[in-house]
Amino acid sequence: DALDDRGVSLRVSAARDTFSVSCDCLSEDVDALLALIADIIREPLFPQPEVDKRRIEAITSVRQDDGSPAVRSIDALVEMLYGPAHPYGRRFKGTVASLKSIQRQDLVDFHRLHLQPASLRLAIVGDMDPDAAIDAAAPLFEGWRGTALDDPMLPAPPRPTTRQIVRESMPGKTQSDIGYGFPAIRREDDRYYAYWMMNNVLGQFGLGGRLADNIRERQGMAYYAYSTLEARVLEAPLIIRAGVDPANVERALEAIDTEVAELGRRGPTVAEFEDTRESLIGSVPRMLENNEAIGEFLLAAEQFGLGLDHDRRLPGLLREVTLEDVHEAAAELLDPSRASIVVAGPSE
Repeated sequence: DALDDRGVSLRVSAARDTFSVSCDCLSEDVDALLALIADIIREPLFPQPEVDKRRIEAITSVRQDDGSPAVRSIDALVEMLYGPAHPYGRRFKGTVASLKSIQRQDLVDFHRLHLQPASLRLAIVGDMDPDAAIDAAAPLFEGWRGTALDDPMLPAPPRPTTRQIVRESMPGKTQSDIGYGFPAIRREDDRYYAYWMMNNVLGQFGLGGRLADNIRERQGMAYYAYSTLEARVLEAPLIIRAGVDPANVERALEAIDTEVAELGRRGPTVAEFEDTRESLIGSVPRMLENNEAIGEFLLAAEQFGLGLDHDRRLPGLLREVTLEDVHEAAAELLDPSRASIVVAGPSE
């Protein structure tokens, strides 16, 4: 109600490595909103009626995902890459069974164990004096006492040595979705920038890099084709995704294999390397185009120990990457004979 009175929308979200609370507000409301957010973070109530309501919503969302070839292909792929016991290998939204098993006390315990002052990162962006922002936030959090964090670093997932293909049968669907990937690299690894540029050449630059140029533009057999590489605490996956007519699955897999093998064997061309580097450097201002984006950038910089001047250093870090660095990243990772692949869609 306090948020509604001020016309503020509070956003609470979870990712593989983080839990975040954010909102937009007028400058004159910052003090009041900080106090409210601090209370929500430090002393959440978890009223039982809300727990029951959110459980129903979450189960509905999971059941909807069960009918999506795109979601099914990625859920199965990350389990192949990491195993079902690894945090990155579990279904992100859980399962119907796991959601039904969660009780209010489980939420209380999770909050007590994992939402700790030692792991808190706070960003305030906008028309506010930095010293005033610190003065407003400090009293709200300085008395917060937690327990020692028990957060052992998980080992890197084993690199696949053979090619694995799983087919998820979904009768009645009109589209097949392909998930094709490799466990890749941690964000804190110095080679991350070379991997970032390699992924951009493979499946991001322009309308989708080499993948989209081959599968969608030249052959016209994919609704979409691209690759992703996220910044994560542990070894993030490089994932290639494509949505195709079921009749084109094998041809699409052959085209993906071709592009993966070619980039892994020969690396990018000089023109691809230079275009990608300039494109990524040119994208830095777009990462900071509004207050929300700036806040997310600062929190990520703090999370990975990149420094609060990371936005100014990032273009230089990208310019330091050489063509050989990108080729080495591609050669290390991109090998169709070690790919993990899931195809979700109607049976052949």
